[in-house]
Amino acid sequence: MFRLNLKIALRNLWKNKGYTAINIGGLAIALSAFIMVVMYVGFETTFDHHIPNHNRIYLVGRSLPDGKTNYTPASLAQSMKDAFPEIEAVGRSKKTGFEFAFSTDEGRIYGKNVLSVDYEMARMFHLWPDGGLKKPAADGYDLYVPKEFADVLFPRKNLAYPRLVTIGPKNAGQSANIQGIINYRTDHSNLKFDAMVISNDVGANQDPNALNYHTYIEVKAGADVAQLEHKIDGLFKKEMIKNGMSAADRMISGRPVIFLDPLDNLHLKPIAGNNTNYKIVLALGILGLLVLVIACINFTNLTIAQTNRRAKEVGVKKVLGAYRMNLVFQFLIEILMQCLLALVIGLALTELFLPYFNGLFETSLSLWKGNGALAWQLPAILILITLISGVYPALVLSGFRPADVLKGNLQTSYKTLWLRNALLVTQFSVAIVFIAGLLIVSTQLKYMKTEDTGFNPAQVVFIQNTVWFKRDNFEQLKAKVNGIQGINSFTVATIVPDGSKALKNSYSFEGKLKDLDIINVDFDYFETLHLKLKEGRFFSKSFNADTLNSIVLNESAVAAYGMSNPIGRTIRGCDMDYRIVGVVKDVKAQGFETAVEPTVYAIKNPCGSINEKSMLMVNIDQEKMAAVLATLKTNWKDWNKLDGDDFRYEFLDELYGRLFKKQEQLQSVFYGATVLTIFIAVLGLFAFSAFSTNNRRKEIAVRKVLGATDLQVLSLLNSFFIWVVLIANLIGWPIAYIVATRWLDTFAYRIDVPLQPFLLAGLITMVLTVLTVSIQARKAVKANPVDALKYE
Repeated sequence: MFRLNLKIALRNLWKNKGYTAINIGGLAIALSAFIMVVMYVGFETTFDHHIPNHNRIYLVGRSLPDGKTNYTPASLAQSMKDAFPEIEAVGRSKKTGFEFAFSTDEGRIYGKNVLSVDYEMARMFHLWPDGGLKKPAADGYDLYVPKEFADVLFPRKNLAYPRLVTIGPKNAGQSANIQGIINYRTDHSNLKFDAMVISNDVGANQDPNALNYHTYIEVKAGADVAQLEHKIDGLFKKEMIKNGMSAADRMISGRPVIFLDPLDNLHLKPIAGNNTNYKIVLALGILGLLVLVIACINFTNLTIAQTNRRAKEVGVKKVLGAYRMNLVFQFLIEILMQCLLALVIGLALTELFLPYFNGLFETSLSLWKGNGALAWQLPAILILITLISGVYPALVLSGFRPADVLKGNLQTSYKTLWLRNALLVTQFSVAIVFIAGLLIVSTQLKYMKTEDTGFNPAQVVFIQNTVWFKRDNFEQLKAKVNGIQGINSFTVATIVPDGSKALKNSYSFEGKLKDLDIINVDFDYFETLHLKLKEGRFFSKSFNADTLNSIVLNESAVAAYGMSNPIGRTIRGCDMDYRIVGVVKDVKAQGFETAVEPTVYAIKNPCGSINEKSMLMVNIDQEKMAAVLATLKTNWKDWNKLDGDDFRYEFLDELYGRLFKKQEQLQSVFYGATVLTIFIAVLGLFAFSAFSTNNRRKEIAVRKVLGATDLQVLSLLNSFFIWVVLIANLIGWPIAYIVATRWLDTFAYRIDVPLQPFLLAGLITMVLTVLTVSIQARKAVKANPVDALKYE
């Protein structure tokens, strides 16, 4: 019996191979997209899951009066460990503020993200070097590099470690031993590094109150995390008061300060950070699911539309004694066969398009490596789409009454008309949401790229540098650089406008105390970046006081204090009084998702490390760019001897452009989802309209005999589908508006939701519908009525 049913199924599929190809092809394309989405969502939601106790590890952070930060003092780690028995382990890490050059006689490479951790943290995060993790000497440290570094520094294979390397410029005479190789998937972890220093105490010989450490804790199983958070908060406040901070200080008074952020949240939804990654994953997951649903709807619609062709088969089988459940099972097996074939084709398409997907999202996903979850996910997907696409059609097919079938009295088309229409409307509603969403995302992205950011990164080159500059030694370098023909200006600051967050400091004005971003700059900073002056003046060497106590505010700082006529007024910070000499327009240095922070710019700022400047920027005449860069490369080793042996640079407009990367990814996701949805919807519409037109051949022939023109017949055939698309637009527009509004609300600087995307979505779907139906109906309209009526 099974062989007989299998033969019948294969013959039916082959007999209707056009519809079969559309069904399987549309589903295969959707499955390919969905499989890539499942792989990506799985990758993004499993950061650090290779750590056995990842669900018991927390990052300790602080709430500030005007924000949140993950930086804590070095002394807090040991204090927590001693005070709270529910803490199993405590670890600390500290990022290096600049690049390290690693050199040997055979090669040189720069570590852009060298991370220092203590031994306990290395154990907590399973940072196992090749050969195992070893406890460093009491006051020493162990340096480990990835295999990529070792291949450059030591091209020969199978070397024994430790190996001596030079750190920094060769003429500086600094060296260290590389203890071995550490291969750690930083692309799938919240710890980002390209070289690692492991020591017993990462805070040794450092200021214990310096707020520049990341502190992680691993709690014991069953610990009350909320209660522990409250106790750590009390401990932190006591430590701060003991170190001289007033109990009434706004940094600790009147609110909880300490929070515990689960390690599992840090990548997608960190407390101190943005949730852009989460939004991308959520959007991608929803879009992938909707594309699959559209394909299943398409499959169901076409299967139901063809039920009449199987009616006699069902009637005869029931007369011969077949039960309805037998028929349901038979039809589900047929649909399972089609879904299985679609899944196989979908896997082939996934393998074909995965390199492009990886390039878009900067991942290294693979169907065959590191994806064990697919072994159960793919069968689950197959069963799910079989049930979604096949249960109702199987029930409809198996529900024919033998007497009605054999008499030729079939009303199935009318019984299922409401469902087919509803599915068609749903299909086009989703397509309209996707089209409108794509247009709105593109409009916002265009706004971000063309809107005034408050500065001009064009022609500005950021020179990568490892030297902290004071005024005197910078002036010596500046004189040499400015001597190159084609240099417009040259400056140094504590950060560059590439999304980096500035340090904060408290400033008071007329009794109002605020935490402001502080950027320590030098002369020509504003001119180099083309910041726009609103009031007063920029820093100038013509005014000696500018290197002593002058300050420039941005518009947000002026608004925060409610200042009027700020020029010449006094503002106090870092235990000194500053005179305000200028106000500049706000600079969107962190992009468009975050509001511009109140900011002060100063040449002199005695607040600890805030005064250290290393970020070199040079504004170069565009026509002489290549010649200037060549001259700098030739002379850099002699002019900036402490930096290193290579001249390294990046264009600031490219650095700033990386802030839009996630939104560009979202645009690409919407584009792909929209194209797939439209393609699948039009594919289904083409087959559905062909079936509908074929069923109405006799009606069309009679109308033509009675004098109907071709245009009238085309209008008749199109009218139903036009109404379907109009209803779909009425449903899709409000959904698209709500979703777009919620997405735009995540931006500090955004467009208003425009009307044009909705009108364009409606126009595109209408035009595609008319074209698709008309192309399919043209054959029936042009046919001779005699061919349809000669047997009547």
